[in-house]
Amino acid sequence: MRGRHGLRGLLRGFRRAHPKRGEDGASAPTDPELLLRVLCHEFRTPVSTLTSLTRALADDRRELTGADRREITRLARDQAVHLQALLRHATAGTRALVVPGAPEEAAPLAGILREVAALVPAHRRRARATRRAAACPVPAGRTRQVLVNLVENALRHGPADGQIGLYASVRRTGLSLLVTDEGRVDGALLEALRRPEPAAGMSGLGLWIVRQLVAADGGTVHVHRLRPRGVALEVRLPVLSPAC
Repeated sequence: MRGRHGLRGLLRGFRRAHPKRGEDGASAPTDPELLLRVLCHEFRTPVSTLTSLTRALADDRRELTGADRREITRLARDQAVHLQALLRHATAGTRALVVPGAPEEAAPLAGILREVAALVPAHRRRARATRRAAACPVPAGRTRQVLVNLVENALRHGPADGQIGLYASVRRTGLSLLVTDEGRVDGALLEALRRPEPAAGMSGLGLWIVRQLVAADGGTVHVHRLRPRGVALEVRLPVLSPAC
């Protein structure tokens, strides 16, 4: 996960959600308390991922191949870069955090799906993308952060041993990204998807961040009940290339 793009995307989302302007016409600084809560939230993913990766390396019961070790090392490096970026921007101060970043680079969805799917233990993972969807270019940082937050949400709130799915396809409505788990649609989830502003504390903050990032790209977030059980969160994004 490339931290600099995810953080820039978050900040662009804040400006979209909080378009207030000062007397001189410049954008007003983002709420420092909200920024602090978002930074704390975003720290959870790389820290928990690094914990899982180091646990895998230290597990004597599992024999790792050279390819396994290279993949774990690469993922650990990316998470460390993400943490460094968060720390650098946090210590720069609130005003530095609202400086617009460079335009978001696009990348094929396939690589992002592989990175995010690796966060789910193999025995719980279900991932599939159509050839058209896999080749679609997407805003790399924002899309990665959206999927990471949704997968982490499924890991945190779904059944401990439940299956987690990550699916992508191209439909008439655009690019469809689905993250599923074997939990249920409840009032807290529906409220988090409707709330115009984040609630106090950390509850629902990840979904609020997802909505800001998706909205920045002209997309929408939807929830579906699955049968016989389960919940799916669907992100619909405009298609950026006629080749999709």
